This record gives sequence, structure tokens and C-alpha cells, in this order.
Amino acid sequence: MKFLRVKNITMQFGGLLAVDNLSFHVDKGEIVSLIGPNGAGKTTVFNVLTGVYKVTAGSMEFKGEKLEGKTPQEIVALGISRTFQNPRLFPKMRVIENVLIGTHIRTKYNFFDGLLRTKRFQYEEAEKTVRAIKILESIGLYEYMNSYAGSLPYGAQRKLEIARAMATDAELLLLDEPAAGMNPTETEELLRFIRELRDRGFTILLIEHDMKVVMNISDRIYVLDHGKLIAHGTPNEIVNNQRVIEAYLGGERKHAKN
Repeated sequence: MKFLRVKNITMQFGGLLAVDNLSFHVDKGEIVSLIGPNGAGKTTVFNVLTGVYKVTAGSMEFKGEKLEGKTPQEIVALGISRTFQNPRLFPKMRVIENVLIGTHIRTKYNFFDGLLRTKRFQYEEAEKTVRAIKILESIGLYEYMNSYAGSLPYGAQRKLEIARAMATDAELLLLDEPAAGMNPTETEELLRFIRELRDRGFTILLIEHDMKVVMNISDRIYVLDHGKLIAHGTPNEIVNNQRVIEAYLGGERKHAKN
């Protein structure tokens, strides 16, 4: 059984075919990248996987459970969480509060517990706070815990969004262009961070335009063109695929992993 299996999915918006009969899989513990130019359908795939869009045709399974027809909340509860091209934080809330938002998908207390601040509410909130602090410590953001999210350096904001995804108890992280807007130093730190996430047991599906990141972090790569899969393989196979070189990599080939 594949950890994530996507079979023959199609996503159509009126006359626009955004994803065309796409199949791919992700095994547990892998870092898999989805690449292609703007308009190739990559973010649409993420939106389908997370229940934002209802797939037109095809099937998707996570740990053997069907995803199609489920709400975004149900999909997060199954163990899939995502980030976005532009960080979607709550800038006027503190860093720890942003992480705590991620924990509330697992909340067990009810409305009245929260209203009356019962012992169950207080115990669970204390437990979640301890967990949020541990996540921040583990990714190097502890010093920012009480800072406002909007005041963080850009690279730290990216990490905070991933921390919030981790706080949902996700097993599969969907990272949408995590290196966008980063300088070379921040990008190198991101590479180390993503590898650490994999070492901690997370499985990662990644959209990224930075070919240096893609070629140095991925176990396998899928290449899309206008919603269709045109190539799939290891970084070495992709970087030596003439069709991919011509269509996507071009001058970026020099950045490929040796």
C-alpha cells in the first residue's frame, strides 16, 4: 500500500484542463518534488489533495483511505497538512499562538468546556502549549516564541508556517515553494531543515522552482507541463532528460546535484 497514491486525476475549470489524467505516488519517508513552469498545475494538485477543489475525475488515497469527497478539515485530521506560496500567518498574533492554532484540529474539549474554562479545557490547553513550545524549540524558533509573527525575518516566517503544519500531527507535509523569496543563506538553511523533518519521520511532497533545492533534496521528481506528467525519476534521471532540460531546466542544469 502506497503512503499517498494519486491515480488518473483530472481537474477541469470550465474549458480549462488544469490537471490532465495525472498519476503519482509518494512512499513513507520520501521527499518528492513536483516541478514545472507557472501554470503547469502544481498548486492545483495541492488544492485537490487538501480538499480545496473537488476533483473532476480520478482517485486519491492516503494510507489506504480515499481523499476525494473529504473536507479540508477531514484531510488534515487524517494527517496531511500544507503550507502556501506566500506565508499565511496571523501577523498580529504571537509566534506560539500561530503554532497553537495548528493543534486545535485535535481538540477534544467542547464549546461549553471552553466557555466555562473547565478542568478538561485547562488541562488540554496546557498540554497543547507545552507541545507548541517543544515544536518551536525543535526548529530553532524558541527565541521568537512571544514575538509577533509579522515581525519575524522572512525565513523564520517560512519555518513558522511549517511549525504550524507540524502541530496538526501531520505525517505528510505539502510544502508549496518554501524557498520562494529566500536569499542563498536562507535557502541552505531550508535544505538542512527539510532533511531534518524527513529524519524526524515526516514525509514531504514539495513544489519548488529553485532547481538547486529540488535537485539536492529530492528522492524522486515528477515534472508537469500544462497539467500532464511528462517525466518522472531520480534527480540524476530528470537532469539528464532532454525534454525536461529543454522545457524547464535550461540554464539551471549547472545547479544540479553532482
